[in-house]
Amino acid sequence: MVSVVRTADPDDFLLNYSITESQMALRTSALILNTFDDLEKDVIKAMRSRIACPLYTIGLLLTFSKHESKGEDKSILTSLWKEENECLAWLDKQQFMSVLYVNFGSVAVLTLDQLNEFAWGLANSHKPFIWITRRDLMMGEAAILSQEFMDEIKDRGLIANWCNQEHVLSHASVGGFLTHSGWNSILEAICNGVPVICWPCLGEQPTNCRYACTEWGFGMEIDNNVKREEVEDKVRMLMEGTKGKEMRTKIMKWKQIAEKAIKPGGSSYENLNALVREVLFKNYENN
Repeated sequence: MVSVVRTADPDDFLLNYSITESQMALRTSALILNTFDDLEKDVIKAMRSRIACPLYTIGLLLTFSKHESKGEDKSILTSLWKEENECLAWLDKQQFMSVLYVNFGSVAVLTLDQLNEFAWGLANSHKPFIWITRRDLMMGEAAILSQEFMDEIKDRGLIANWCNQEHVLSHASVGGFLTHSGWNSILEAICNGVPVICWPCLGEQPTNCRYACTEWGFGMEIDNNVKREEVEDKVRMLMEGTKGKEMRTKIMKWKQIAEKAIKPGGSSYENLNALVREVLFKNYENN
């Protein structure tokens, strides 16, 4: 369940904020969701049966953007961190689908023990990887990785502060994604057909992880009390095992379904047209 409701305190700020925002959302002229009907069919059906306002699923927005750009780079920067372009140059030198991409997003923080367990799990897997370690990734101070670790992974690992995640995930050499399971990251994984290892931290991430692993079939979870042995095992399973091949097959199917949804006649395509026609134009005419 989402972390904000896992509290016994009725005065918890995030709990009450979520209640207030949810109630306000139901009083709007429409709800717009960055998902597509086939991905969350049962939930969307239940929502439509219980709310009065129209609900429009128009995702995946990233897939829409890639489809409309027709190969041109029209990406919009949404991060305050400076992206390090050497990530792509490094990926160009790697073998097809051989690299694990590791990024815990812009909010999650690790303890020193968690940082070290992930670091040595990655090192011991002996798989090439890119790890995004933004400066505030570790609680209280900048993420610090030991020189021993850096020496161990110097020929197969790249540590960077930030990158263009869409460009990395769409690169041919990337074969897996170790993620905090934020919704944007899950959608970007689907859009690019990259299976995931999930380490959810807060908010809706446990729910996203649960769906990726049990409902959609393209994820596996690492326990919150992370241990290097489990990290090594899961990375090997994803990158070279039968389980990883099964996950890759399933996420490629979801990628195809997502692409179908944004084409003429698809659910997201038609919902976007309806949104423009029934909500935006209508409100414009009324004003």
